[in-house]
Amino acid sequence: MKKLLLLAASLCILCQQQAGAWGRLGHQVVIKVAERHLTDKAKRNIARYMPYDLKTDAVWMDHHRRDKGIDYTTAWHVYNVDENHEYNPNARLKQGDAIRALQIADYNLARYRELNDSTVVMNLRMLLHFVGDMHCPTHSYFPGPRCFWECTLNGKPQKSFHSVYDKMPELIYGEMSAEEVAERIDTCKRRDVKKIQSGSLYDWVRDCADNNAVIYRWNPVNTETLDPNTVELSHELVDIQMRNAGYRLAYLLNEYFGE
Repeated sequence: MKKLLLLAASLCILCQQQAGAWGRLGHQVVIKVAERHLTDKAKRNIARYMPYDLKTDAVWMDHHRRDKGIDYTTAWHVYNVDENHEYNPNARLKQGDAIRALQIADYNLARYRELNDSTVVMNLRMLLHFVGDMHCPTHSYFPGPRCFWECTLNGKPQKSFHSVYDKMPELIYGEMSAEEVAERIDTCKRRDVKKIQSGSLYDWVRDCADNNAVIYRWNPVNTETLDPNTVELSHELVDIQMRNAGYRLAYLLNEYFGE
């Protein structure tokens, strides 16, 4: 696929990371936004491998990350950027990251007709999940100790600052369904959708990092008590990142399955 980079070198040993970007609702919203922009042909071809609601597999990669045989994917949910917000394949993530995962999925899905069904399904699950992870604010690892631990939001202890953004869609939208949230945030005109979808994977990384960096303006590193307005402040950013992830996921799925 011409927008992503081909599979790079083989993988090495994995470091252990905890990450669950966007939670169930956020990942489902990304998929539901994408589905609103899929071609009929892409929908039919995908349904040959996943004849069910795609949001069923929204967090499959989180739940099965340590399963025997695919435990090498444990740390694939985050990625590093440098001070210029360019992708930085830091050795700290030795066996890959979210960007490597998307490169692998691209390599395979671009020739999905040559693969067996289970391999196609696995790579589809990767794509559905890691496009979402890539856009989550705390999954862009900036230089320095950005992902601080143990904080309080509105008097409630939080496991980590990272975990606050993993559950931010639920904090913002409560009991709304993924379909309802997707309809609410899918407001871009066609030309703007195409602009968001344009560029390479590395361009998307830079765009995500540019957007995501703002969360450290609201809550600087080592802040123990988060701004009480953090959820309200984050609303627009979260909407933009979930929406953009959905548009870009749709672009990729149409590229692979719409021809």
